[in-house]
Amino acid sequence: MIKPVATVDVRPNLPPSLERLRELAYNLRWSWDHETIALFRRLDRDLWEQTGSNPIWLLGLISQDALQTATEDESFMAHLDRVCAQFDAYMDPNSRTWYRRNHGEFDKPYIAYFSMEYGLTECLRNYSGGLGVLSGDHLKSASDLGLPLVGVGLLYEEGYFHQYLNADGYQQQSYPINDYANQPVQMVLDEKGQPLIIEVAIAQHTAKLQVWKVQVGRVPLYLLDTNHAGNIGEIRDLTDRLYGGDKRVRIRQEIVLGIGGIRLLQKLGIRPTVCHMNEGHSACFALERIRTMMKENAGLDFWQTAEICRQSNVYTIHTPVPAGLERFGYDLIDEHFAYLWAELGLTREQFHDLGREHMGGFDLFSLPVMALRLSGAANGVSQLHGSVSRTMWQWMFPDVPEHEVPVGAVTNGIHIQSWVSSEMAGLFDRYLDPAWRTESDKPETWWDVDRIPDAELWRSHERRRERLVSYARDKVRAQLESRGAPRAEIERAKEVLNPERLTIGFARRFATYKRATLLFRDKERMADILNNPTGPVQFIFAGKAHPHDHLGKELIKEIVKTAELPEFRNSIVFLENYDISVARYMVQGVDIWLNNPRRPQEASGTSGMKVIYNGGLNASILDGWWAEGYDPAVGWAIGSGEEYEQEQLDMQDFIEAQALYNMLEKDIIPAFYTRARDGLPREWIARIKASMRKLAPFFNTYRMVREYAEEYYIPSHRRFVSLTQPDMTRAKEYVGWHKKVTSNWGKVAIERVEVEPELLKVNEEIHVRAWVDLGVLEPKDVLVQLYYGTLDSRDQIVAGETLDMEYCCADQKATATRNVHEFFYTLRYSTTGKRGFAVRVLPSHEDLANPIMTNLITWSRG
Repeated sequence: MIKPVATVDVRPNLPPSLERLRELAYNLRWSWDHETIALFRRLDRDLWEQTGSNPIWLLGLISQDALQTATEDESFMAHLDRVCAQFDAYMDPNSRTWYRRNHGEFDKPYIAYFSMEYGLTECLRNYSGGLGVLSGDHLKSASDLGLPLVGVGLLYEEGYFHQYLNADGYQQQSYPINDYANQPVQMVLDEKGQPLIIEVAIAQHTAKLQVWKVQVGRVPLYLLDTNHAGNIGEIRDLTDRLYGGDKRVRIRQEIVLGIGGIRLLQKLGIRPTVCHMNEGHSACFALERIRTMMKENAGLDFWQTAEICRQSNVYTIHTPVPAGLERFGYDLIDEHFAYLWAELGLTREQFHDLGREHMGGFDLFSLPVMALRLSGAANGVSQLHGSVSRTMWQWMFPDVPEHEVPVGAVTNGIHIQSWVSSEMAGLFDRYLDPAWRTESDKPETWWDVDRIPDAELWRSHERRRERLVSYARDKVRAQLESRGAPRAEIERAKEVLNPERLTIGFARRFATYKRATLLFRDKERMADILNNPTGPVQFIFAGKAHPHDHLGKELIKEIVKTAELPEFRNSIVFLENYDISVARYMVQGVDIWLNNPRRPQEASGTSGMKVIYNGGLNASILDGWWAEGYDPAVGWAIGSGEEYEQEQLDMQDFIEAQALYNMLEKDIIPAFYTRARDGLPREWIARIKASMRKLAPFFNTYRMVREYAEEYYIPSHRRFVSLTQPDMTRAKEYVGWHKKVTSNWGKVAIERVEVEPELLKVNEEIHVRAWVDLGVLEPKDVLVQLYYGTLDSRDQIVAGETLDMEYCCADQKATATRNVHEFFYTLRYSTTGKRGFAVRVLPSHEDLANPIMTNLITWSRG
């Protein structure tokens, strides 16, 4: 390697009349605007494909003659003017976005969204899979809604790996370098025009972090990068690979993301009042927020500051099983955080306890545990996942009924305009309310899908299937050539698949619980299904296994080897290097999206949501989002939501494979191939329309991000601002109250509860009274609740409900050591049955986000 004596930055030389192409290219709004994509493609279609749909690289490679020709093309210039007018209207700072209409103006972003990866477009390889694509879609919808949000992440020199298969069908990995000079990212400079540098302590080193910016519509995304000449090798290499390296590399990446991310925002003059952790990777930002506030407010200790900051930390959980949590040994914690616990005024043991996990026999430091302890709100990513998470995390809230464990749920969605095909978007423009682009979460927006003529809808979908088959053939041919396959086998790739056959897609991360090979449990029966002369079927597979997941790699190999058998050769293909481009072709072209994980291990899944808007249907285990979305009129369910014990997994695979075969043979295939006199599958088309009508308004990120805003961001922002602005007076009053309550909670006791009468008739009143000894606390410091519900066979209250009891008076027999107060409630029952009652006491304060989060709760004794 030769070190250069100087470097230069060579940029496209655009004619003045085309200069705005650069502005359009550096704002990723083009990635979800078909009109802008068509404009860039129009410059040079082949070059657009060659660059992987990268307008920056396109402008760098295109000839000056081609640019000059474009300036002389009146049609192209009119197209450019139209795109620029739409772009300007979108970016207008005075545009009446959803946020401005409903929540007013803002000067700077106040919501900081942290994620380890962002899947924004195929040319920016800064993602691995579903988590990153969800993060990207989150930012896009935040932009569409006009949220005051800023994204924070890492920039990886090599990104996630490039997948290819060897001649034996076994996954191999390569790591091509990302050329960021030719990608839609720009280095952030300081006020002197020099690269902005952020410093963060990494063990005994000081890491220098460079900053890059990606503009996602109205939302800026800042990405940190350790590839700086001032760093030693092991630090400089930290951001080489996403999810690469060992535990030491991972914890260091997460320090850069969390601590470095907060310091970056401060350098930019952004002081977020809400910080959102998309998974626990960025949990260290909670520590940095606490450290900064302690430094700025002498007299506040760690616990007081943590209580203030947690009110505005939001944590989204994506992991449904303990094995997937981000854990570290205490040796790594000691190596990287000793300086920090000293600054925070904590002992080593106190710091360890922030993330100490007691689950499944582990005693490790868990970032998700710390995230929960330092957040005021937490959520899963589907309703089922929220329930699973409450079960998984109940050990942290031992006195709280499982259904009240403070983990809510915001079901994931997808950014429609990033995933809908241009053909289907054209249909929607012609027949639906234009609000499908801007208010897609309104059910009435989708009512008019019934107005779309069946023939038009079907033909639009068939065109996408034809394109998918053509794309798959070209990709399989290229794969075979790269493996050195015989010429005859390469030529046969021209005939794989059939553009008129029922096409089923399966694409996702190849983890064992997703059971990619469940279809092949009975290969003879599967061959009969695929080669049925009156109703043939074909499958397209794609997906990556983690580089260290050898079982996942074996699943890929099994699919590839099965596809080589004569009875499967033309009906099954595996597409290498699953990415946004492959996903887009698949979700826009398949007839069925198949998903068969072991319930309840799929937190949400979003791939199946993408087919809704492209005329595809879902067939899935009732797990993740499909447990909410399924209806017999809109798709198919494999099983009825059963869950199996570990020793029953082989039986589960057998039962669910048989259910899948039966569903294909008796339901899906007949529905697809039953045609009316005009050749249209009317029943199938009716399902497509029903799927759009029912599912389209809900499973999108417009609804999802609005839900985050209304249920989490805005309430958290208001709480934090009321505590900390114009000064810290109210915050100090609150933490003083919190300290008083916490230190005296052990003295709170429920002396007795009286329920009258014990036997009553429907609609008669029942009176409940409770006498509570508050110790040194006052009635205003507590919330006394009646907890009631039906009883199980062991006389335990099942999924109880709560009612706030009313304060009556102080007990006249109160003494200096006995501070007893009476509370009461009167209710009626409209149905018969045996009911149970309990009373509980929780802390109460107007600035307390969720009293359950305090873990202070006193119950009556049965």
